Amino acid sequence: MTTTTTTFRIRPMPVAQLDAVRVSGHDVSGHPVETLIDAVGEPLRCCLRNARLGERCILFGYEPPIPGVASPYREIGPVIAHADDCGAPTVWDSYPLDWQRRPQILRAYDARGWIHPASTTHDGSDPAAALARVLAEPGVVEVHSRNIVYGCFMFVAAAEA
Repeated sequence: MTTTTTTFRIRPMPVAQLDAVRVSGHDVSGHPVETLIDAVGEPLRCCLRNARLGERCILFGYEPPIPGVASPYREIGPVIAHADDCGAPTVWDSYPLDWQRRPQILRAYDARGWIHPASTTHDGSDPAAALARVLAEPGVVEVHSRNIVYGCFMFVAAAEA
């Protein structure tokens, strides 16, 4: 049995894209955002944690950027973020704490922006190791973590250079 030692960086939604949605009140498809109050437990894509009681959030359609040029694998899906800037970091070097036990889809992409066969799921028992294994596969340039039931985008991860 070999141990994977790939280190990675995790990025939430890009701040500029999130700020554009907050300012315009519309998502990538031009639909108005929905304001949510007390979306306790919902995963926030701005700060990579679950929403807490009393936090004002927004629900909107998001198209996560994928590597390469206009890939046929582009898609838009619902995400939730804070309604106002939460000052979250733009890069993490560890798996999000609130999501440690959450089973996820790890969708791998190659340099063309095509889905790579290393894509898989994990059961939440060791998400950092599962992510490192996928990123260590030849040809994988980034991985999108996605909700296992709804398929919603959670975050982007890439191997540390």
